[in-house]
Amino acid sequence: MSAGAGRMPRRSNRELLLEVLLTDGPMHRAELARRADVSRTTASIVVAELLERGLVIETDEVGQNADGRAKESLAVNPAAALIVGMDFTFDRVWVQVGDLVGNEVASGGTSVDVGLGWLDRIDAAMAILDRMLAERGLDRSRILGAGIGVPGPVDRSTGHVGVSLPGQPWSHVHAAAEFRKRLGVPVSIENSTRLEAIAEARWGAGQNVDTLLYVCLSSGIGCGLIVNGRPYSGAVGAAGELGHVSVDINGPACGCGNRGCLVLYAGIPAVLGALRAHLGDKATIGDVLTRCAEGDRACAGVLADAGQVTGRALAGLCNLLNPGRIVVGGELAMAGDVLLDPLRAAIRRYALSLVRDVEVVPSNLDLGVRAGAAGGVALVHGDTTALVAALAG
Repeated sequence: MSAGAGRMPRRSNRELLLEVLLTDGPMHRAELARRADVSRTTASIVVAELLERGLVIETDEVGQNADGRAKESLAVNPAAALIVGMDFTFDRVWVQVGDLVGNEVASGGTSVDVGLGWLDRIDAAMAILDRMLAERGLDRSRILGAGIGVPGPVDRSTGHVGVSLPGQPWSHVHAAAEFRKRLGVPVSIENSTRLEAIAEARWGAGQNVDTLLYVCLSSGIGCGLIVNGRPYSGAVGAAGELGHVSVDINGPACGCGNRGCLVLYAGIPAVLGALRAHLGDKATIGDVLTRCAEGDRACAGVLADAGQVTGRALAGLCNLLNPGRIVVGGELAMAGDVLLDPLRAAIRRYALSLVRDVEVVPSNLDLGVRAGAAGGVALVHGDTTALVAALAG
């Protein structure tokens, strides 16, 4: 047997043990060997190496799936590597740095001009990342992988961003390749709304649900479907364009080329437009939410209308997908039951009886781009096989 061939089983065992610890949490050595299906002697040799490399630490904790004995438990060292999440909307950039088990290490962002090009957006994100790392005395070489969210359809098999609407800064950009050049690590690119859905499934209101439908009601309207912990992207990465489902075929023309799209009735511009005569041209969605909370009936009525028409669209998705829970996020969700009660009522009215009582809850994570960046960290952490391969290499 050659020297090279002799090393391969050792490397394979290293990855196997790390994967068990990442998946099932802290456990003692004997339990680790049993779950990895290796001998105790082999496990002891590999664990000694992992401890020496700082990839594994000893702990008194016991994971949820361990057998309960805490003595001499082992765990993946959270500080052994860093994972980066970035999210880009039309007017904001956000970056989150997480440790190896997904805990937040640093988080920060900035507003950008809507006309800013994609290269300048990458520059802005890298500047935020480098500043946060420098402030904490961390080196970029510790980054193991990155999850990036951008608006528009993303073909995850290629990393290319497609076109759904005119004027999107990332259209036709091979985003995965561009970020790999800048970061020098494996990169996963995903649609921003799907990253928010991933974050909700991992840390937010979508936990412990096999089939989660996340809906973001903001300037645009998108949704993300999570099935058994994994996002559904569609054949070309275009799944989730709920805002461009037509709710009135005789309605106004939309920039996508369709008529009567949901976003024209329930997006932030539509809400502000309906209240322009009441609040004036300079009103923001924050003003609308404040006035609604103070009892303004006009603001409450417009938000209720947005909830009702969104619920009608979601009723069709319930019939098609039968989600176990719907989480509603975005700025409009901050209106609470003023918007959500009409949305729930519309689902009950228009969905089939078997699915009409689906649970509908508000998001409990930070808005939009911040949740998306957290979802980027979760996206990398959720690909355990790739994460282990990078860590053990």
